[in-house]
Amino acid sequence: MSILDQLAATIESRKGADPDTSWTAKLLAKGPEKCAEKFGEEAVEAIIAAAKDDRENLTYEAADVLYHLLVMLAARDVKLADVLAELERREGTSGIAEKAART
Repeated sequence: MSILDQLAATIESRKGADPDTSWTAKLLAKGPEKCAEKFGEEAVEAIIAAAKDDRENLTYEAADVLYHLLVMLAARDVKLADVLAELERREGTSGIAEKAART
């Protein structure tokens, strides 16, 4: 089990937990829209770190992005396994060809 699988399982286990004892439960209790907003905030922070060529901060912010992505997915009942399966389906396909197939 990868660390992302472990993290996704932990996030899933926090659904319905006491928001006063878990940051994840607190985010999930605020609803999917707030989870999406928080993901966006973290993504912007990662973009800023990348633009400033701040490798240490980018590493930290990228971890936050991954965590908040998993929270956002959980808030909408999208499983990490489904996202990974989609990535696997795309493996070996040109990004240009994959995007053209969607339009």
